[in-house]
Amino acid sequence: MPEIRCPLEEAAGRYGQRPAVISGSRILSYAEFHDRVTRTTAALRRAGCDPGERVAILAPNSPDYLVWLLAVLRLGAVCCPMNTRLPNRTVADLLRRIDCRKLVARFPDQEGLDDITSGMKIFRGGDLSAAGAPLEEDVQGSTMPLDRPATIVFTSGSTGTPKAVLHSYGNYYYNALGCNRNLPLSAGDRWLLDLPLYHVGGLGILFRCLLAGATVVMPDGGETLDAVLERYEITHLSVVVTQLHRLLQQPESVRYPFLRYVVLGGSPVPLKLLSRASERGLPVFASYGCTEMTSQVTTTGVDSTTAQRLTSGKLLPYRRLRIGEEGEIQLAGETLFMGYVEGEGLRRPLTEDGWFATGDLGRLDEEGYLTVIGRRDNRFFSGGETIHPEEIERALTDHDGVEQAVVVPIPDEEFGQRCVAFVQPREEHPDGDALAEWLRQTLPRYKVPDAFYQWPETDPNAFKIDRGRFRRLAVDGPTAPLGQRAEQRPGGGA
Repeated sequence: MPEIRCPLEEAAGRYGQRPAVISGSRILSYAEFHDRVTRTTAALRRAGCDPGERVAILAPNSPDYLVWLLAVLRLGAVCCPMNTRLPNRTVADLLRRIDCRKLVARFPDQEGLDDITSGMKIFRGGDLSAAGAPLEEDVQGSTMPLDRPATIVFTSGSTGTPKAVLHSYGNYYYNALGCNRNLPLSAGDRWLLDLPLYHVGGLGILFRCLLAGATVVMPDGGETLDAVLERYEITHLSVVVTQLHRLLQQPESVRYPFLRYVVLGGSPVPLKLLSRASERGLPVFASYGCTEMTSQVTTTGVDSTTAQRLTSGKLLPYRRLRIGEEGEIQLAGETLFMGYVEGEGLRRPLTEDGWFATGDLGRLDEEGYLTVIGRRDNRFFSGGETIHPEEIERALTDHDGVEQAVVVPIPDEEFGQRCVAFVQPREEHPDGDALAEWLRQTLPRYKVPDAFYQWPETDPNAFKIDRGRFRRLAVDGPTAPLGQRAEQRPGGGA
């Protein structure tokens, strides 16, 4: 496997005084960024961190976080970004699972962290201050083997125990090369880092900017997304469906003259949402990806037609995709992860010929554009019929009065399982009977939910829908009904 020069060192040599990171009124040039990372690498080494070991980071997004992250990688250690929204005890359990014994922590709720991570060495943010730290000759310049382990990122775990995904330098390098080739990024552009760095999507933004000499923008907090886009003159933005919903709730008079690319991912995208974004002049590019492929796999491009922009796009360079048995999406290529970390071991769950089975269902058209149908583990069977919740959700969000919808199964004595829907309305408030009638125009009757419930209160900081929570809510204590269907069960015709 070839080596590359450290991307930050390369960028510092090319772009010197250009801004690498902007946060509030603070601007960090590429030269300053590189100097801080180099000195922090030396501080880590003096503190007892060694190449090859695992070093976790538990902190909110900040310029310091980026410095710690790249310093860990420069040292040759493996960086393990941790979810700041998890309880401390859960964080400790996950760290023990991956045999990680060092932690950089800066988070408000840390009082009990030392007690529940016995045997770990914990650095507070100030312990690794780069100010005045002497340099060491062997950290001032370095190459990075592309097959060297770089990060361990945990999957969301919304439907089970989070998996610890090991990525290499090469995974991030080729991911960034392919993404930048599809949606151009160059020095002077500004990419808003609005995704957490414990998600692979957030990490991918950093590497894309490093390779292009672009600027990572990290707001101080407290500002709305539309205000941030205008204030920092953002050119590139990555969002999930929930964030795009929030952006579209702004008045139609609000425009974003600097914004050229909005990369949308995270789940199958409602067509109505893409249409609304297009009407507002938002340059949205739908994508499909997963943690195991280091984020984006397919994305629409600047030359995609209107119809093609309603898909999840075409395969990006350095990736491979095929549709396997029962329509399952299978992936391979230079961005494919190294495996799942289990203690000191590594499990690589691939087919005999080296492909990763995603559990997602999809289809390719004749021009290679991917349409994602949904998750195989989301589907369920009702009266012998297969139901894909995502299909019903897309049909619901085509209704002018529906902002978001989640469909989940509940136990049923006669049919095994039946579906119910949680609906977030727009200005109009359609009742359940009206929505049932709407669905019967395009879907078989057995796919029309038995009940429609009000959308529950959700965490405003959540980036993804937690289907497990909706399933539990549907069984244990649904919200107020929008209306109730009283007719037609599965098997009743087309």
